[in-house]
Amino acid sequence: MDKSIWQRRQFLYFGLGAIGMGVTTACGIGSQQVNNSNSISSANAMPIKSTEIAASNSLPEFQGIQEWLNSSPLTKKDLQGSVALIHIWTFACINCQRTLPYIVKWHQQYAKQGLKVVSVHTPEFPYERKIGNIQAAIKKHGITYPVAVDNDFKTWKAYNNEYWPHLFLANRQGRIVYDHIGEGAYPETDRAIQKLLKS
Repeated sequence: MDKSIWQRRQFLYFGLGAIGMGVTTACGIGSQQVNNSNSISSANAMPIKSTEIAASNSLPEFQGIQEWLNSSPLTKKDLQGSVALIHIWTFACINCQRTLPYIVKWHQQYAKQGLKVVSVHTPEFPYERKIGNIQAAIKKHGITYPVAVDNDFKTWKAYNNEYWPHLFLANRQGRIVYDHIGEGAYPETDRAIQKLLKS
């Protein structure tokens, strides 16, 4: 494993100590908001970390996807006209596992209103690269929305991502207006989804 990823993992697991204290997240630093006219406010809002995404506010294209599960291949054009929730995760990450019931619920609750959930599975460990293992995790967690297998970290890099899990919300024009790193902020994210669906 890349040394920087392991150091980041050590920080996330051991440095924050947030789970037992009920803090928003143990895998990141909280909700983030992009400053534009469509932004959704959040309790832990801060400027978006990725300057490239912030400069365009546009969803990056899916890149280097090895395989699409639960779906034919998608492009960002396929998401336009819908509210898009992009979830970057990996199945062995406990923080990711804890977010999955919320993602699955939002898909079930809001798909008919125009929410499109796309899961980007980017592995941390070699066994997380195997399609059969990913499929087993998808079945276990009841995931029926599209899953992009990002084994080469191409889409991860397109989003300038550094953490598992990471949520991005885009409006119907394909512009990112909200993102959240790690666990927590579920009511805030739910409100952001509802607000975008009504706009």
